[in-house]
Amino acid sequence: MTKLAASGLIRPLLEPQLPEDIEVSWFMTHEEALEAVKGAEIGWFDMNEKEAMAAALHAATDLKWLNSIYAGLDFLPMDVLIDRGITVTNGVGINAITIAEYTIMGMLNIAKGYRDVVRAQERREWLMDSPGKRELAGSKALLLGYGAIGKLIKPRLEAFDVDVTVVRRSGGEGVLTPDQWRGKLGEFDWVILAVPSTPETENMIGAEELAAMKREAVLVNIARGEVVDQPALIEALKARSIEGAFLDVTTPEPLPNEHELWTLDNAHISMHLSGRAQNMMFIRSAQRFLENLQKYRAGEPIAPIFDPKLGY
Repeated sequence: MTKLAASGLIRPLLEPQLPEDIEVSWFMTHEEALEAVKGAEIGWFDMNEKEAMAAALHAATDLKWLNSIYAGLDFLPMDVLIDRGITVTNGVGINAITIAEYTIMGMLNIAKGYRDVVRAQERREWLMDSPGKRELAGSKALLLGYGAIGKLIKPRLEAFDVDVTVVRRSGGEGVLTPDQWRGKLGEFDWVILAVPSTPETENMIGAEELAAMKREAVLVNIARGEVVDQPALIEALKARSIEGAFLDVTTPEPLPNEHELWTLDNAHISMHLSGRAQNMMFIRSAQRFLENLQKYRAGEPIAPIFDPKLGY
């Protein structure tokens, strides 16, 4: 029999649909996980504590296929995945719809000054004018990253008549390559980060890039906190050399209560909630896993594949 070790959180969605000849070890705690993964060929180790997931992976010495709901798996030991030749499927695309919607929401929130509208309502104050007067229509956005999320952001922005320029390695008509976008930063009203977290993308937006952006520009980060030089961003926001930033991600997370970012009125922080603003995440993940399980047992390719050598 094929042994599967999986988090009990997904059990209600998986158990009724698993083949009878699959032996399953469910776990709910870190300690239970370390025992459950012994002898497992297939693993779904998702837990709230990423250190516990890494520990479970170390203990799973017979693992051949690791599945995860997470898209970014940079917290796992890549050397273990590579050395053991483990096939990894991740959660790319599972949260793409809600993250794309969150991106538009964040941009509209800043454009219309809606945070101030909500605050006025809480004060029961009837505003006589809008605190935000920007229109998305006619603005220009630079979209760095054109994976599952980026491909959903672009048409949603275009529906608001935003002119979207994509950055991707392969280039193409109307597309900027990685060596071209920095020279064009001053042309855009919105700079949107939807890239994976890799050594290549770490601090890709730093002091020089922020200085090159137009004063009215807004930075939108729904990627990872590490892709932005956060101290440089804080200085740019304080100096108002850019208009603002919508940050679904920060460094670190959670952001400490005393962190300076909280004090800046042009920093809009959404606490990495974009992927959680939905009720379909676990349903989609379970369906994808069951489809992949059928293919895996038939010797067919499974997807989406995470490449530990590339980090995404």
